[in-house]
Amino acid sequence: MATEKKKESAGLSTAEKDKLDDKEFAFPRERKEPLVDASHVRNAVARFDQVEGVTDAERDEAWRRIQAAATKFGVELEEKSWRELFDRR
Repeated sequence: MATEKKKESAGLSTAEKDKLDDKEFAFPRERKEPLVDASHVRNAVARFDQVEGVTDAERDEAWRRIQAAATKFGVELEEKSWRELFDRR
C-alpha cells in the first residue's frame, strides 16, 4: 500500500474535477482517480481494483501514471505492479 512522505490535503469538488485535464487522471477515458496530490495518489492505489470496465492495457497505463505521480508527490509505493493489488484479496 502507498505510504506518505509528507502530508497533503485532499478533496476535489465536482467542479474542480471537471476542470482537470484528462491526463491528470489515472484512468483518463473514464476520468477516474485524479492524481493531483499525494493524498489522491494514495487513494488511486487504494481504489485501483474497484475501477470496472477497463482493459489490462488501460490498467498498465494507469499504473504508470500513478507511479509517475507517486514520484512527483513523494509517495512510496510498496507494489511494483498493479497486479499485486489484486493478489491481496
